[in-house]
Amino acid sequence: MIILGIDPGSRITGYGFIHNQPNRMRYVESGHIKVQGETFPQRLGNIFEQLSDLIAIHQPQHMSIENVFMHKNADSALKLGQARGAAICAAFNAGMQVSEYAPREIKLALVGKGAAHKEQVKHMVMHLLSLREDLQVDEADALAIAICHAQHSAMENRTGIPAKAFSKRRSYRR
Repeated sequence: MIILGIDPGSRITGYGFIHNQPNRMRYVESGHIKVQGETFPQRLGNIFEQLSDLIAIHQPQHMSIENVFMHKNADSALKLGQARGAAICAAFNAGMQVSEYAPREIKLALVGKGAAHKEQVKHMVMHLLSLREDLQVDEADALAIAICHAQHSAMENRTGIPAKAFSKRRSYRR
């Protein structure tokens, strides 16, 4: 199964594809979209179009995406939510299942601490996927989200207990 991880942003959206096999994850591709457009609706359309193109190329079966969290700026959280919406629409348009994970849950799955720093998460992503070249922060976060979903899926397959019983994950099907 190919999993697409998305680290949404209204200026930069990170993406990462992994091939999840029993007892093994393999890196496929990652990068970031520098969102283009003069108006905010144009930028949202750009996220949708570029992700749709990537989905058409790699044919993932599943997309995992970071939940919105409220930090200090409500306007930023609203824009982040809209960027997430554009990404989710691209996935649903392709008939993919979508799962959402909280930032703390992603860090916990990769590092073992929900309060891990970005550098720790990036280091674990590179280790787990045997990557040698440095990753941009947004693409490392996107790969971390994909790995988190792969680990939740593996736990579900081993135990037969839905992974959502152990987390705050939400999944949606088209």
